[in-house]
Amino acid sequence: MFSILLAGSCWFASCKDTVVLEEKPVQEVQKDLLVSAEKLTTIPAAGLKEIAVSNGRPELAALIKYNVDVYRLVYLTNYNGKEIQASGLMVVPLNLTAPAAILSAHHGTTFDQKYAPSNFQINSLTGFEPFGAAGYLTLVPDFIGYGVSKQILHPYYDVEHSGTAVVDMIKAGKSFFQKNKLALSGELFLAGYSEGGYVTLAAQKEIEEHPGHGLTVTASGAGAGGYDLEGMLTRIIGGEPYEYPANLAFILQAYNKTYNWNRPLTDFFQQPYATRIQELIDGTRTSSSINSALAKDPEKLFNTTFLAALRGNGEQALKAALKKNSLKNWVPKSPTRLYHGTADIMVPFFTSQSTYEAMKAANAPNLKFVSIPGGGHGSSLEPMIKDLIPWMEGFRSK
Repeated sequence: MFSILLAGSCWFASCKDTVVLEEKPVQEVQKDLLVSAEKLTTIPAAGLKEIAVSNGRPELAALIKYNVDVYRLVYLTNYNGKEIQASGLMVVPLNLTAPAAILSAHHGTTFDQKYAPSNFQINSLTGFEPFGAAGYLTLVPDFIGYGVSKQILHPYYDVEHSGTAVVDMIKAGKSFFQKNKLALSGELFLAGYSEGGYVTLAAQKEIEEHPGHGLTVTASGAGAGGYDLEGMLTRIIGGEPYEYPANLAFILQAYNKTYNWNRPLTDFFQQPYATRIQELIDGTRTSSSINSALAKDPEKLFNTTFLAALRGNGEQALKAALKKNSLKNWVPKSPTRLYHGTADIMVPFFTSQSTYEAMKAANAPNLKFVSIPGGGHGSSLEPMIKDLIPWMEGFRSK
């Protein structure tokens, strides 16, 4: 299952002296984005500690000491320039003894609406609840297209909507915390895996590039995200079979809708797959059921004219969208760690490797790449968590 700082300077000169005044970024007047917060349940610390241990996360279990309240949070954000409501899960530790850090945690790709974090079930936790019990004010956005915004097709791998949906939930969460007199430490952590890794960096980019949000990222950990979309396209059109065609169908359908291309799916896919995709990506099916119904060979899945255009000079709008939404050429300023398993075939290892190399070449100041030898897409999450938790804890106020 699965945000950046500019500062200006102003110079004033007289005939005698040169005085340098640093102009601080002006924070925008903040609209209250919180719509509602519905309490769903209270979970005792002991239960979450047991879950963390059983999931192989003893380092997280050791930090757990608070019971938590779980809320469904509804907030305002934007989709294609229009204000909409979005939703997510919020986990609030009880009886905090010190100001708390905020953790915004981001889930991986999901095709089935029932797995949206705000569709919380006590017998099927998101996996982020133990962070709340460890003292983090934890926010888990559904993303646009899930929960209360499920009428919208999720803008999959769209950097703008991925970033702003997270940032706006953080603002709404802060509003809730302040209204309920929960003291904040000022620390903000971002973390996510798979699509959530991409969303983590998109949110970090949004925060660092727009200081008017009034947010500063303390540290950011992103695992196995498809940051290098152009590189992934090159691999796919090279003709190698891809075991997860549902992801290809999702991104093409999402871009077609998000950017108002409104092309028939037969422009992209051969039949019967063009018709099947409309039936399969309906919010009720799992990724495995969708993958099994689609061709894994690009030569069979894609419309031949479309595939030829991708390999040549055609489909410029799609190529431009992939370039715009790639994060390879962005340079993070906050402390950042990238994680990826070397044997990942769902989101290939090279997407993190090429992104890291490009960021380091552009002098990213505090960036580390943690490769996980032999790790697949599913098996690399646990090693990431084991490294991420003590690293984040090193930044947190005690």
